[in-house]
Amino acid sequence: MELRKKKWFKFIVEYIGITIGTVIMAISINMFLDPNTIAPGGVTGLAIVIKKVTNGLIPIDITNLAINIPLFIFGVLVLGKSLGTRTLYATFALSIFIRFIPNSIATGDMLLAAVFGGVLMGIGLGIVFKAGGTTGGTDLAGAILNRIFPALTVTAHMMIIDMTVVIASGIVGRNVETPLYSVITLYIVVKVIDIILDGFSYAKGFFIISSKPDEIGKTIFNEIDRGVTVLKGKGMYTGSDRDVLLCVINRAQVTKLKKIIHSIDNTAFVMVTDIHEVLGEGFKEITSE
Repeated sequence: MELRKKKWFKFIVEYIGITIGTVIMAISINMFLDPNTIAPGGVTGLAIVIKKVTNGLIPIDITNLAINIPLFIFGVLVLGKSLGTRTLYATFALSIFIRFIPNSIATGDMLLAAVFGGVLMGIGLGIVFKAGGTTGGTDLAGAILNRIFPALTVTAHMMIIDMTVVIASGIVGRNVETPLYSVITLYIVVKVIDIILDGFSYAKGFFIISSKPDEIGKTIFNEIDRGVTVLKGKGMYTGSDRDVLLCVINRAQVTKLKKIIHSIDNTAFVMVTDIHEVLGEGFKEITSE
């Protein structure tokens, strides 16, 4: 009984998330992107182009459904039933909100429209993805084309589709600036989605090769309370076995760790890398999401 309640709660939260995400996307489209003919790829971008070409006779919500519904059906036939009802719900929800949210221009400044339209679109899509849904469009089309033409990756197919739509926005807008602003929006959308899915708390990973691994490892544990993993390595030139220390810390501890390493062995070889997400003890809790 308790397990069933948790499943229902998760189900409701996910669909609320998809609803909120599609509302934000619709605001981005109706107030920033569509009024300025900024088309950042995908079915939504294509819908903006079609609306412009037809002088508003074919609205965005109709094009969104007219393309995404057959695409969804074809996707089920090609990719299987794993697409799920969330994608179908998100597609309908987006079209509904596009229809009922007022289509009024928030700003006539193309750069502001591109930036804020991209931020809102990225937030909306990120929330939808976080809730386990998609809005169909480029990602679904890319997966279908990859199944039919496997020589190109899904990402490559998506890039081709998006850039075709971006170029079309310039042709329709009859100037070279429109597709450039569309590219800015597309870039921002991708980056904001990454932030929504991965979070802001980027960690740092340190790989430390030193002649004093034990002393460095113990000092890290005692002074900054972080665990250290010993990896076994071998020098290609010398042929000697070496211990490689791996330590993951938050950004606030980077300077302190560098000072610790330098104070113990100023000849140590250190590699520092960005880590977008860390799950487990001392960091973010592992969840089923």
